[in-house]
Amino acid sequence: GPPFTHQRMPRKMVYYGQPSCEQDSERYIDVVKYVFNSYKKEVPLVINTMGWVKGEGLLLLTDIIRLLSPSHVVQMDVYDWKAMAPLTPEYVHLAPGLYTKGKQQAKCKQMDASGAENWKSSEGEKDAAVPEYKLLYIHPEFPRAGVAGEARVHSSILRDMAILGYLGQLQPPDIGAVLPLHSLVPYQVPFNAVALRVIHTDVAPTNIMYAVNASWVGLCRIPDEVRSQTDGPVLLTQTPVCDCLGFGIVRGVDMEKKLYHILTPVPPENLRLVNCLLLGNIAVPNCILVSQQGIEGEIPYVTSEYNYSI
Repeated sequence: GPPFTHQRMPRKMVYYGQPSCEQDSERYIDVVKYVFNSYKKEVPLVINTMGWVKGEGLLLLTDIIRLLSPSHVVQMDVYDWKAMAPLTPEYVHLAPGLYTKGKQQAKCKQMDASGAENWKSSEGEKDAAVPEYKLLYIHPEFPRAGVAGEARVHSSILRDMAILGYLGQLQPPDIGAVLPLHSLVPYQVPFNAVALRVIHTDVAPTNIMYAVNASWVGLCRIPDEVRSQTDGPVLLTQTPVCDCLGFGIVRGVDMEKKLYHILTPVPPENLRLVNCLLLGNIAVPNCILVSQQGIEGEIPYVTSEYNYSI
């Protein structure tokens, strides 16, 4: 069935914080390496790559095939669209990646004494061996398969469903009606107990609490101890590549007592390990805010009078 119906806690998870890796493909590669390092080869591994296979997406895919050395690559062609070359081992061996070089790029032009050009491998760069994997090339006969616009809409709906499925763990199992989020008791987390980072954009420190309030956050663990001289928020200057232990919603910020109020289904024994909140470009689904029961008057955090020119 669809993924949101059978969610399980991953063995290793990093919160990337964006639906696409276009803006920061370097960190994406770092995340892939970090997660892959935990693979102990005790079971077969299926690597489900993303559907971005044009331009830089194809270069990134080439990098990933080189980095992870798969035994098989399954390539699905699109029924009524022909744009991608078969990703044979020879193709990947020669093709440039975004961060790795293909065999052809490792050559450099040199002039000999007679002025004639000749090609030599540059110093210290031995030709890497052709990757050894089996290419399985599949032609699915689905008209309109791979129409990008539709895929994007579907993926945003599935992402919302995944978030709703995850938050469903907050609901008591024995009650028929769904409890609204404002009737659930949050955890209180002191500002100086966790480091904070907004992944996808720069936010001025003075505005950071406006950004965090009512937001979806990754509950993460950085290896460094969080040390703070003050009781104010601890802000990271760079986005860490670190373990994510689950997710939550910051449902309120108490500026007087210096506390975040966080709703999360992560069990307390795992919450003890959390020392970092990462805020990304993943929004709380609209229906959670708009469809809350038992609210009279204006709905918190929701406005209909929005000026799009701001």
